[in-house]
Amino acid sequence: MTTLLVARVLVDSPLPQLDRLFDYAVPDALAGEVAPGVRVRVPLRTAGRMVDGYLVELAQVEPPERPLSDLDAVVSPVPVLTPSLYALARRAADRAAGSASDILRVAIPKRMVRAEKAWLAGGGAESVQVAAASGSWSAGVLADFPGLDDALAAGERVALDAPPFPVQPLEGVDVGAWTELLAAAAVRTLANGRSAVIVVPDHRDQAQLELVLAAHVPAGALVRVDARQSSPDRYGAYLRMLADEPCVVVGNRSAVYAPVHAPGLIALWDDGDPLLSEPLSPGVHARDAALLRQEADRCALLFAGHTRTSDVERLVAVGWVRDLPAARRATPRVVLSATREGESRGARVPSAAFAAAREALQDGPVLVQVSRPGFAPVLVCGECRRPARCAHCSGPLRARRRGAVPECTWCGRSAPGWTCPHCASDRFRMASSGSERTAEELGRAFPGVRIIVADGDHPVSHVDARPALVVATRGAEPIAVGGYRAVILLDGDRMLQAEDLRVGESCLRWWSNAAALAAPGAPVHLVGVAGPVARALATWTHAAYARAELADRAPLRMPPTVRVAALSGDRPAVDAALTALRTAVPALDAEAVLGPMAADEGVRALVRFDYAQGTAATESLRASVIAEALRSRKAPKGRPARPRNTLRVRVDVPDLDL
Repeated sequence: MTTLLVARVLVDSPLPQLDRLFDYAVPDALAGEVAPGVRVRVPLRTAGRMVDGYLVELAQVEPPERPLSDLDAVVSPVPVLTPSLYALARRAADRAAGSASDILRVAIPKRMVRAEKAWLAGGGAESVQVAAASGSWSAGVLADFPGLDDALAAGERVALDAPPFPVQPLEGVDVGAWTELLAAAAVRTLANGRSAVIVVPDHRDQAQLELVLAAHVPAGALVRVDARQSSPDRYGAYLRMLADEPCVVVGNRSAVYAPVHAPGLIALWDDGDPLLSEPLSPGVHARDAALLRQEADRCALLFAGHTRTSDVERLVAVGWVRDLPAARRATPRVVLSATREGESRGARVPSAAFAAAREALQDGPVLVQVSRPGFAPVLVCGECRRPARCAHCSGPLRARRRGAVPECTWCGRSAPGWTCPHCASDRFRMASSGSERTAEELGRAFPGVRIIVADGDHPVSHVDARPALVVATRGAEPIAVGGYRAVILLDGDRMLQAEDLRVGESCLRWWSNAAALAAPGAPVHLVGVAGPVARALATWTHAAYARAELADRAPLRMPPTVRVAALSGDRPAVDAALTALRTAVPALDAEAVLGPMAADEGVRALVRFDYAQGTAATESLRASVIAEALRSRKAPKGRPARPRNTLRVRVDVPDLDL
């Protein structure tokens, strides 16, 4: 019987109804070029145009009754989509009620012809050999965590608290001790002939890690992946991952999908950082993608950080991840500083912290962490103390320097003639101090001392060992040679006032990451904060704090004790999706749905469901998105056309915010 060679293609399209494999006949002229994983161009009958896609598989089938469209062209001979990557993208998309093509758009860079030709002409990757000295070094570092070496070899899932102090792998260059830990795990994996993928939040963490890895990993085996690369460099790095030689990949959240040869380790640093949450649809967090990948590849999975997120602690509690303590528990010297008797209750820097900074400045730099950049990030009316708002967009006003004309932080317009709409006063009052204003105030308090500002407008990665006051916003703290001789954490009470379910976790993470930059034995003063978060920092018991958070959230059914999906769009579309969801998941209780409530465009609702109900819930939500997209394609005769994609779904939202 005559058979037909069929190519099953996933088209690259944002339309949810196209998220499936389409069959195309392979013409004889392309029979020698087609292979699973290559980029192809195919006709799309419904759109009447050519679209790009990935050839997922080939099959010999009986000729169908309805003739198939022919494959138009093979764009590139390189199979950039591996079977394991497609399976991961499919699972991640299904879990998030999204499209696999959206996942692959993040995972696979655009084709660069010159980079591809150069790679093919180069003959591929060289054989990788780890030096004996590097193997001994990694064994020594991993020995600080008994059982970690065996856990990596067995492909286990582990969570550990990284050492909270800086180290000096090279003379005059300091990095966090966590970099040596993750680098040692990667070297250990590479020495066993398997690849390691390390995912970090930003370029500062990546630079530290690459510095350590460069000393122990062969140059051709260290692959960098991040958004700052040029398109040819990023595509060249992707082609190196596809080679049949192990490597170590270091990159941001998209690196979790790196299609490396023989994956042996997936490591995530500081998984609570919001930069690891993918903003693009379908919004799969790097932590969730790593969990899916570990389960499929049977490789080791390592969660490391100075704090423990409630998400990871939940996995530890259910036995899915193993908590691995260090042989010797190291903690910074944290002091809870409060105003003493006789001091002004509004004093920003209490006398104890002030004295610690003055003493530490005799030996080296002192870090002062503040909540916001700029001079005066928040202005209020000088009479009634109400927030000063822009007359055009109602955004908050700020002052860039003392005596400057206020300007809006949203639209950028200046407000030279502002008057308060409540009391008609034309006077401002600075309600908060940013990094620049704090630097000015500390400059007057410590005359003759160097003042260094580190924030988004003034990026600083490293400071030397000379005395200086380093005023930095959270997350922008530079590394000091030899560590900071003292750390002062300001504005803690203001940080805790943010309307966020995870504000306690976030503050603990910001403060702990700053405390980990202190030299061993140096004081870390947390100013004006008490309660569970402050106690967790002072005692360095982050896992216990995460467990307490889970215990508090469980009766209220808040994430991560349950999964949460956000639905938004037209009210009929949202109502139909909720009705279908209750039919698909009859076990949903009466309080599972919050809303619908009026939103900027239509309405918005939140749905809470247990992890065991996840598959049925996401399948139903995805079906509703596709059904609504199909209904929106064509409008009945005589009626105006409806906008497309009137229903949007985001699964695993971190906060219950209507």
